[in-house]
Amino acid sequence: MSAEAAALRLGTTVARAAAQAWLGGKRREQERRLSMAELVRVRVSGLRLQRSVERQFEEIADAVFDRLAPFLEREFRGLEEGGRRAVVDGVCDTFAAADLSDKAMLAADVNPAEIVRRVTGSVRAPVGLSEAETRLYEVLFAECCEYYVRIVRGLPVFEERALTELLARTTSLGAEIARVLERLPDRSLFAPEGADRDGEFRRRYLELVSTSLDEVELFRRTSDRAAAQARLSVAYVSLRASGDDGTRRRAGGLRGRSMPLLRPDMSDWEEGGRSEAAGMRVEAALGGASRVLLRGEAGSGKTTLLRWLAVMAARGAFTGELAGWNGLTPVFVKLREYSGRTLPTPEAMLDSVAGHITGVMPKAWVERQLAEGRALLLIDGVDELLDGERRAVREWLRKLLVAYGEVRVVITSRPAAAGADWLRREEFTALHLDRMTPPDLAAFVRQWHRAVRELGEELPCAVEELPQYEQSLLNSLKDRPHLQSLAGTPLLASMLCAMHLNRGSQLPRDRMELYRNALHTLVHERDAHRNVPSAVDSRLSLGDKLVLLRDLAWRLSDNNRSEISLDQAERYVGRKLAGMRHLEEQDGGRVLAQLRGRSGVLRSPAVGRLDFVHRTFQEYLAAAEATEEDRIGNLVGRAHLDIWRETIVMAAGHANRPQREELLGGILDRAQEEPGHARRLRLVAAACQETVLEVSEGLAERLDAAVEALLPARRETDPPALAAVGVSLLRKLPRSLSELTEKAAVQTIRTVALIGGEEALRRMAGYVGDERGRVVAEFISAWAYFDAEAYADRVLSGLPLRNRLVRLTHSGQWSAATRMRSINSLWISYPFRNYAALGSLPPLKDLIAFVPGTADLTGIGDQPELIALALVGAGSPQRLSPLADLPNLRDLTLGVRNLPDLDELPGVRALSSLMLWGVAPSTDLSPLADCSGITYLQLQTDDVCLPGGMRALSALPHLDSLSLHGVDVAAWLKNGEFPPPAVRHLRLYDCLLPDDPAALNFPGVDVRIR
Repeated sequence: MSAEAAALRLGTTVARAAAQAWLGGKRREQERRLSMAELVRVRVSGLRLQRSVERQFEEIADAVFDRLAPFLEREFRGLEEGGRRAVVDGVCDTFAAADLSDKAMLAADVNPAEIVRRVTGSVRAPVGLSEAETRLYEVLFAECCEYYVRIVRGLPVFEERALTELLARTTSLGAEIARVLERLPDRSLFAPEGADRDGEFRRRYLELVSTSLDEVELFRRTSDRAAAQARLSVAYVSLRASGDDGTRRRAGGLRGRSMPLLRPDMSDWEEGGRSEAAGMRVEAALGGASRVLLRGEAGSGKTTLLRWLAVMAARGAFTGELAGWNGLTPVFVKLREYSGRTLPTPEAMLDSVAGHITGVMPKAWVERQLAEGRALLLIDGVDELLDGERRAVREWLRKLLVAYGEVRVVITSRPAAAGADWLRREEFTALHLDRMTPPDLAAFVRQWHRAVRELGEELPCAVEELPQYEQSLLNSLKDRPHLQSLAGTPLLASMLCAMHLNRGSQLPRDRMELYRNALHTLVHERDAHRNVPSAVDSRLSLGDKLVLLRDLAWRLSDNNRSEISLDQAERYVGRKLAGMRHLEEQDGGRVLAQLRGRSGVLRSPAVGRLDFVHRTFQEYLAAAEATEEDRIGNLVGRAHLDIWRETIVMAAGHANRPQREELLGGILDRAQEEPGHARRLRLVAAACQETVLEVSEGLAERLDAAVEALLPARRETDPPALAAVGVSLLRKLPRSLSELTEKAAVQTIRTVALIGGEEALRRMAGYVGDERGRVVAEFISAWAYFDAEAYADRVLSGLPLRNRLVRLTHSGQWSAATRMRSINSLWISYPFRNYAALGSLPPLKDLIAFVPGTADLTGIGDQPELIALALVGAGSPQRLSPLADLPNLRDLTLGVRNLPDLDELPGVRALSSLMLWGVAPSTDLSPLADCSGITYLQLQTDDVCLPGGMRALSALPHLDSLSLHGVDVAAWLKNGEFPPPAVRHLRLYDCLLPDDPAALNFPGVDVRIR
């Protein structure tokens, strides 16, 4: 019996008992003995109400299943099949025989432990169980009793005359009961000798951890309502972590940006897409190490992760890579509570979470958990202590590990407070929490809205409106790359979610406000609200910090740099402090250390170096400094340099009216005077319209003229630069493509796609009707940048798609593709596995599909008109026999890296062109001898080699063209079988050739070598 089967049976038993108690507990004895379905039919009138009641108790059974399955998975491992079944039978039989009536429940004070004692004292225990089976039976029955009591307590009072009203109020009864059961702690079979009260206390402690740590504040800077606490176990999103060597370079590794942020296409938002980070899921990373130093920047989710680990450990609810952690006892230590105090002894470690029950804790209980290796020690916030206290943490931890070497430990810090090698001597693995990828961000938004749903009346909108809010925010993130770039951490993503919810699904188009809010949150408010000791110790106000950060940002930008040495930064801070007369602290090194450790926007990418955690913050702050210090002339003089573009755009937003006139007017003056830089300068001036609130009439006319001079787009570099101007550019674009050259029309479509949004989609729909080849191809490519269904309905439906290659870049386009019956040539460029679904597409003649691993081609015969099939990527089919169901297949491209053999290839009878990738020495080409119709063959290896069975090529009577990539031709020549006799066109690419070039002169054969 599997753990799942056992959990399902037990869940059904408990739910049935609860249903009987609710529906028949006060009635005749014979009614109590009916099955749940029979009892429902007796007590509930009306088919609809009967079905509703049954569904509610089925959900309750599922909730019990969810709680028991992980426990049984762990405890079943040491039992034989017969023992497992005997234990489950015993629990179910005991439940059936037990008196669980209202009277019996009240006599036991509705106390699960007392009910267990009374039932086991009156019902005969199962016989023939081993010692291990008996212990499991006892614990499992106690667990089921606890669930039963919790369920019955949560059920409303049954009154037959009020049944309809009660059922109307309990449509979510199953979910509510599931929530109650979910918070119950893990039950363990472990009970050390001489510590008979340990199990009872552990149960009580875990229940407290499961409840008290299962909450998260969804962002404080919004209205009071949206700042309410939600369940962490609902809001939690799995992040990514990577090995940490102490050097964290900015994504892309560039010192400056040569282009504005581009709007990514929708494939970036799909799990497994090209945006996927190199890091693994943090749960997998943690599961592979027993001691972990987890580092991450401000708001990256370190504390939330530790709290989630504690809650899951308390509930025994880990799955996957962390399933082995079930049964551990979480000990959560917040270091900031020990600032200025002695770090806790084992017995004091529970104080912050369970201080009010430690008075009844069995003596040396924590020591026993640590000594037996059953503790999961979660230590949060090395960075939140003062500098002088951090060394004591390492010594305290070292002593703990000497005494209790088997304990699992996860400790967190910001990088500035603890280097990657800070605990290397103690054999800690250093991990770094990565920024969220687009799929992570999409998951975060979904979970955030799921969590706030439970706030009910505390929300600033109706609960049923939340799906619209969620989708609206996702659309904004997908359309506006600056939002996506900003929301790389859970803290800032939560800020955007809360702002969007409180503003009625509106976010400011002006990103200046977003950056300002983000900086205020990171630099000051978050630490202030949490009373972090290392932040409270600083005497710097928010304004003081911003003055210093602005100065640093300007000095970096002024020197065209993105990072500097710490020594140089200390000197800059020291000079700035000298002019801040209200501050007593004048030591640049100490103040910089505070800013680096707690501001949330500075970091050390390498030892002795300093930079901003995000290039945007440097640009925003440098722009603020430029306007504060009236350095407009400096900006005008550098406006032609790509690295200054974003700083100038944001300076236009920071500037007052005279400064804006000077900045934009000066840039446009330069455009007139410097033809070599004119286009770039006009683009920068036009892009500034995104951040400026208003300009004078004269300047507005000059800006309009500058934009008109840039249009229409013609060069491939034009669309990204023009799209950065923003939605306002759409008003200047032509209403029709008819008067544009084909080249200009293509670049105009790409520009509109990169701008994105509803207005851009309307403009794109207005362009439909132009059927020039490259224009239609660009329309098809632009599909990747818009909502799949809307774009298909409003744009693609009006295009001539037959005999044009339509590319699907993400799975969200699949449904729309099945409705466009004119498609007959398809390229699926995302990882595709479900070939059985191909029958839902219109009849295809050409198909290209990306194979990520091994592909089961079963079902491909539902496309019998296929003429050309290309299976590209690193994978290969499991077998080739399904291809025999394609009677017209002439052109075949496939990888053979994981293909066992080619024996089934001759079944493709119409085959005339064959391209094989990933050919190796172990590949046997002998079956090709039976593919007599092949006229073109291409072989490509990963490493130069001579594949097996090459003699088969000489048996192909019609093989006219042969293309070889990475083949050992010299060895083939020595065998005297090269080239095959029918070949007239031979192409050799990166092959190993004979020393004598004349050896490749074959009469009547056109040989080309590269």
